[in-house]
Amino acid sequence: MATKITPNKRPVKKKSPTFMTRLRTIFFKTVFWFVGLSLFFVVFFKFVPVPFTPLMLMRAIENKTAGKPVYFNHDWEPLENISVNLQKAVIASEDGLFLKHNGFDFKSMQKAYKNNERGRRIKGGSTISQQTAKNVFLWQGRSYIRKGLEAYFTVLIELIWGKERIMEVYLNSIEMGNGVYGAQAAAEHWYRKDAANLTPRQAAGIAAILPSPRKYTATSSSSYINRRKDKIVRVMRTVGKIEY
Repeated sequence: MATKITPNKRPVKKKSPTFMTRLRTIFFKTVFWFVGLSLFFVVFFKFVPVPFTPLMLMRAIENKTAGKPVYFNHDWEPLENISVNLQKAVIASEDGLFLKHNGFDFKSMQKAYKNNERGRRIKGGSTISQQTAKNVFLWQGRSYIRKGLEAYFTVLIELIWGKERIMEVYLNSIEMGNGVYGAQAAAEHWYRKDAANLTPRQAAGIAAILPSPRKYTATSSSSYINRRKDKIVRVMRTVGKIEY
């Protein structure tokens, strides 16, 4: 009986992935890990105090490089230990629609954009939510990439944290003087008292320097800052009861 001989089949070589295929794989893996880590940290900081921010680290490096003392004062306090006066003051000075918007004040952003195009800068383009997202998760700068990431984190904290937590993190994290971060450190630095005991005028003094807290002072202030204090106190009276 004849035996049928089957010719040896050569193993088929798998095609190596193309450059574009590898690039797409890297891109999707990067996006996956970024989204996963960003969600993790946003959920984590909903319950845990933020120990430091990128700005704090940057300021420390700047001072160290310049041969200046690295001064750092940051004391976390729950929102109930921070005067309602300061909460009203930052709403009055930084974001009048904080309790109403969903993270973005598009009218203010449009107004700021138009004024910047004319060569004039205006305070008020970024909401408290946007400032919080930037301070906690991102670096300082004005690039489109950073602004896009700021919008992304703003949406996340609005959805996951809510207004009360955003205000708590904001008041505990923002720069309120040279090396001074957060309401408690600012109250001690400027007025030698706890953040819970700030008067309307004192709260307005801290809020008035927020555009440039290393340039201006909340006490022994310039005429410009004193005018800002007066305006903030007037607007604070219109804020009413804060209901998060």
